[in-house]
Order: sequence, then C-alpha cells, then structure tokens
Amino acid sequence: MRANAYKRSSSINAAGRALTHPTADAGFGVYLHWPFCASKCPYCDFNSHVRHAQVDEPRFIAAFEREIAHNAALTGPREVTSIFFGGGTPSLMRPATVGAILDAVAKHWSVAPGAEISLEANPTSVEAERFRGYRDAGVNRVSLGVQALNDRDLRRLGRMHTAAEALAAVRIAADTFERYSYDLIYARPHQTPAEWAAELEEAIGYAVEHLSLYQLTIEPGTWFERLFNAGKLTVPDSETGRALYDVTQEVCARRGLPAYEISNHARPGAECRHNLVYWRYGEYAGIGPGAHGRLVTDKGRVATATIRGPEEWLSAVERDGHGVESRETLSEEAQGDEFLLMGLRLVEGIDPARFAALAGRPLDAGRLDALIADGLITRDAAGRLRVSEAGFPVLDALVADLAA
Repeated sequence: MRANAYKRSSSINAAGRALTHPTADAGFGVYLHWPFCASKCPYCDFNSHVRHAQVDEPRFIAAFEREIAHNAALTGPREVTSIFFGGGTPSLMRPATVGAILDAVAKHWSVAPGAEISLEANPTSVEAERFRGYRDAGVNRVSLGVQALNDRDLRRLGRMHTAAEALAAVRIAADTFERYSYDLIYARPHQTPAEWAAELEEAIGYAVEHLSLYQLTIEPGTWFERLFNAGKLTVPDSETGRALYDVTQEVCARRGLPAYEISNHARPGAECRHNLVYWRYGEYAGIGPGAHGRLVTDKGRVATATIRGPEEWLSAVERDGHGVESRETLSEEAQGDEFLLMGLRLVEGIDPARFAALAGRPLDAGRLDALIADGLITRDAAGRLRVSEAGFPVLDALVADLAA
C-alpha cells in the first residue's frame, strides 16, 4: 500500500508551487513526535530524551496507531496534505517503524496525492541504506540538523558529528530524496558577521533548496542557560545579533533563497508545506509524546497537548487509547492571537478579514495605522498586511501591539 499511497512524483513540486499563493484553507497536517535522541544538546529545550536501553519500537508503533485513531475520531474524514516526523531524532527509528506509522495515518485518514512527508535526521544517524529505507517507506523530504559547518562550533554546540560528516549526510540526502533541507544556528559564541556570511555562502553552495536558519537563544532549563548565568558562555550582543540577521537576509536573497518566514529560506516552490500549515493557521493533529495539535471539531477549534514523558505517554495510550493531557476549546480571542502570532511570521503576511472572522472583531484601526506610519507594517492593494523588513527584528512586539 505504501508504494502507491506515498509514491514520489512530480506532483510534489507542483503542489509546492501552488502553495506560494495563500488561501484560507491551509491544509491538514499530521505531526508525529519521536522523542528519543542519542544525546541532549546543551541549547535544546525541545521534548527530547536520552535512553541507553533499546527503545521498544513495536510497542510505540501500536501506541502511535491508537493515538492516530483517537484523533481521527475527533476530526472525522480529512485529506492529509503533509506529514512531519519531528523530535527528538526520528532518524533513530528503523525504516520499518516509519512505514508502519505512515500506514496507520493512511488507514485512518486519506493521504493526498503528492503529500509532503518529511523526516528530521541528525548527521550521526545518516546512512545511505537507512535513507533508502525511509524513502521506500514513503518519506519524500528530509531535514538535517547540521547546525554549523566548522568543528569548533559543532563542539561548542554539543553536536556529536563533524562538519565532514554533516556534509556527507547532505550528499546522501541529495542523492536519495527529491527534496531536502538543513538547519544552521547563527549568533554563536564569538561569531562575527563576516564569518557567518562566508559559512552561509558555503552552505548554499551545496545545491540546497531550503535552509532553516535560527538565531541562538538562551532557553530556560538548558545547559546553556546555566553556563550563561555562571558567566561561562558569551553570545553576541544585540547590535551584533542584528548585523548577523541582516547578513542572513542579504546573502540568502542574493543566492536565490529569500526568506518566506522569519527563520526559513527557500527557492520559490520549495517552502516546507507542513510548516506552512502551522503558519497559515491550518489544522493539524499532534501525535506522540509532547505533541501539540489544533483540530477543528463540532465544538470549534481545539488545542491539544499530549503527555511529555515517553514512558508515561506510552502507558496512558495503552490504558486510555490516547496520551492527551489537555484539550481546550479556543475562544475567539485566543484564535485571533494565534493567527497573528503564526501568520505575521510569514513574508506573505495575513488577510485581516480572516483575523476578523476568527477573532470576532477587526484589528484596531488606530494601532494598525500607527504601525504602518512607522514603517513596521505594510498593506498592499488587496489589503493584506505584511511585516516590513524593519519590523521583523521586533516581530514579537508588533504582534503584542496588534493583539491588544
């Protein structure tokens, strides 16, 4: 069944091009969280866990299928336009496990022809044979956690791979999949704009169609926070951080990978369709430990969150048929706030009429006019609102101002 349901075809790219024209129907996505990692990175605050004993993958397959069935009962029939295996490190899963979970998705929902099916991978777990296994299971896009292209900074970031291993993984991905992306982190300790520009030029040179470029932040509860508070870790100041951001925009735009979201760059048509479901405020099911979802039910738009601990989630699913620990029907105000928070991240911006439909009120005209006058927001002839180049570095403040 997988060979037919998930066969790679040119329709994947055609569908990607179509999505450069936003619509109110952002599609239906399925997010599948595999929470296990070989090690915990010191900057990471994601729901990831290190287990030295072998993970019981057949037991987790059964639990994923039960939670998928639970979500399908809530949503009713849906056509899945994108599937994303995130983590953690999904590339630690056996290809057969990936295939079984994809079969479960197709059993409970229909999967659109040419649906984007992505899997996150770390360079340390990339092997050509394993990647071929993922491709045969139905994966048609991979996202690699490269993070840096020099060994010094990889060690600082606590990564277990070298730059050479990372680039070897990129080559394997390029040879195996029609679509691939990789992540880099900038604003690293002691990094200069000139160094970052050279590294970014090198990164783009590997014929990549999509890059996720994240500015390093000190997250609560991480090892980096402890080192930072102890004075043992220094990150670029705000002025240098802004210069690094500006270098990112300039180099990527010049090399044909303009930003389509504040931290994501792609050649036209190569945007990550699954992430566009989030940013266009679509509907998605969150499956697995610590996964979040937004489902449209007969009670309205519902926010779901599952139990974070892998073993606790597993026990709950086996006992109750799902691991959901919170389910909240969102108010109009909450929907409006989320729509702004997601949509204004995109270069394409938002339709204020959709905000009004979700929030039950229009945007405050006075606040909006003031932001436009300050050059932080633009409004085109069709009425769409976009954050300007000057506004993106202060995006959080803009969203808070508009939502008030």
